[in-house]
Amino acid sequence: MKVRSNKIEDILSHYEELLSKQFPVDESKHLIRSLIEQYTAIPKNQISLNFKSRISESQILNIHFGVKDLLKNKPLQYIFNEAPFLDWSFFVNENVLIPRPETEELVQLINQSCHNQQAIKILDIGTGSGCIAISLQKLLQAEVTAIDISDEALLIANKNAIALDSKVAFIKVDILDISSWQSISKQYDIIVSNPPYIRNLEKKIMHANVLDFEPNIALFVEDEDPFVFYRSIAEFTKIHLAENGILWFEINEFLTIELKTLLLTYFSQIEIIQDFRGKDRFCKVMR
Repeated sequence: MKVRSNKIEDILSHYEELLSKQFPVDESKHLIRSLIEQYTAIPKNQISLNFKSRISESQILNIHFGVKDLLKNKPLQYIFNEAPFLDWSFFVNENVLIPRPETEELVQLINQSCHNQQAIKILDIGTGSGCIAISLQKLLQAEVTAIDISDEALLIANKNAIALDSKVAFIKVDILDISSWQSISKQYDIIVSNPPYIRNLEKKIMHANVLDFEPNIALFVEDEDPFVFYRSIAEFTKIHLAENGILWFEINEFLTIELKTLLLTYFSQIEIIQDFRGKDRFCKVMR
């Protein structure tokens, strides 16, 4: 490893230099401090006060292998197996997407739109880590069902629900397979989905940490049919969205007009909402 000593100042200096060969200087400083915080329990804002402190060999090894993973473009969230989402921390690995700030916004929008309602029934389609379903259940004390095609994702979502003391019903369903809809019998006041919506042609503008580690099945759709999930979910809502119910989507900013045109064949009230970056990111559809 060639670290001069087990003092934090030497560990910082050594690994900042390594990381700065691949990442901007500020990002390198953030990354190594995140690793130190994770493996030594010294808060990032106190690391500078502990430059002379020494850490154990096992802690140095954890930091060393963390840096090796970062240099392979592995995201911190997968290294730590946790990702923050609103007020909670969710277990994540390469079988589920890392929750995004935009998805936090989606949950907040839904919460604000119906926080005064009672006995709400919610369905989350493509739940992944369960961050949407679990957060809405805790915020709204709603009856929540969540579905996914991935056995691994459902295991992780259930693990998160148990850890966060949230009661969500998880069911394996392929939303593209009409025959599998038979396992869903209820109607829901809110149906929400952050489905795969990135076209393969957009891969060239994406970072390696996403392409190499996050599950492609949860991200990408074929260029020729980018709305395959939206169309199937719209059909599903004919049966399972309650009267006066609302359908919420996270959407591709580059395909807003085309998606709205498609959804107008199913619904009459469609609202496109921008995210905190000013990009078209959410779609609110009312029956």
